[in-house]
Amino acid sequence: MREYRQYQLDDVCRFLIEKKNTLILFHVRPDADAIGASFALKLVLEAMGTKVLCACESEIPSRLAFLTEKHQKSAKFENIDQNFEFECVITLDTASPVQLGNLQKLFENRVDLMIDHHENGTKYADNYIRADYAATGEIVYEIATRLVEMGELQTIPRDAYDLIYAALSSDTGCFKYSNVSPHTHLCAAELISAGVDAAEINHKLFDCKSEKMLAAESAGFQNMKFFHNRKIAAVLFPFDLKQKLELEDEHLETLVDVARAVDGVKIAMSVRQSTAYRSFRISLRSSCSFDVSNVAKHFGGGGHAKAAACTIEADSIEFATRLVVDEIMRRWGK
Repeated sequence: MREYRQYQLDDVCRFLIEKKNTLILFHVRPDADAIGASFALKLVLEAMGTKVLCACESEIPSRLAFLTEKHQKSAKFENIDQNFEFECVITLDTASPVQLGNLQKLFENRVDLMIDHHENGTKYADNYIRADYAATGEIVYEIATRLVEMGELQTIPRDAYDLIYAALSSDTGCFKYSNVSPHTHLCAAELISAGVDAAEINHKLFDCKSEKMLAAESAGFQNMKFFHNRKIAAVLFPFDLKQKLELEDEHLETLVDVARAVDGVKIAMSVRQSTAYRSFRISLRSSCSFDVSNVAKHFGGGGHAKAAACTIEADSIEFATRLVVDEIMRRWGK
């Protein structure tokens, strides 16, 4: 198995100051950390004279389009400039190559640098991983700040501050999750001091939901199952229900939070079937000492101790759910 180089901060900065046409990739079904970190790095590199495009298998969810609409018309790979001759590929917030979705086959062996903050995953390129940071956006802020100190970047672009703040806030649940550290708060304070309108960004991230997303949450609540004396809750969302309610994948992103909000639930999960194919997306959340990232890793995914995800192929949504619950119980032993 190939061994990849583990970069230090200055190694990353020296790599980034080389003005090579750069393609930044991030994971399917992107969240605000993947989007915010990737587009913030895009703005930083462009400020240093590098040509950059961001790309993903999925399009930016409409509720997060406010982060990117000024910077790139579309991030879906098939919609970006196919004549762009990139010389360098960087991935952000993508713990395993499988998280690239259909882009995995195109880029798995072409990634030059992997920047991430997940403690569990699969290294697939030379990397800079800070598992002690709450968000990949926190890493990008560190990189940008160091580039300024080195004199390679005159100043951090104003819009990058907003993108980085959105990344931090999103991956910390508006700074309420256990992954928040003093360093995270210090970063947020510096971003707000730089002019970030935290109230406006947090309102858009957490307080605004479309009617379709609310319909999905309502249906998800009706399709919730409990296990292990109601300590485990799972929202099952099959493809036929998605079709019936005329929903898109982006409307299903908060289903795991429905399960997580139930009093007494220690481990929450959502099981989503995006297409008629027998593939199920599993999102896991822990509100106790149990490490859900090991469960996700068992099924080829990854993430953090308190939040992780994976994809499972199974004959039915019920069987997929049972597989995950059984693995949780095997490891939990309670």
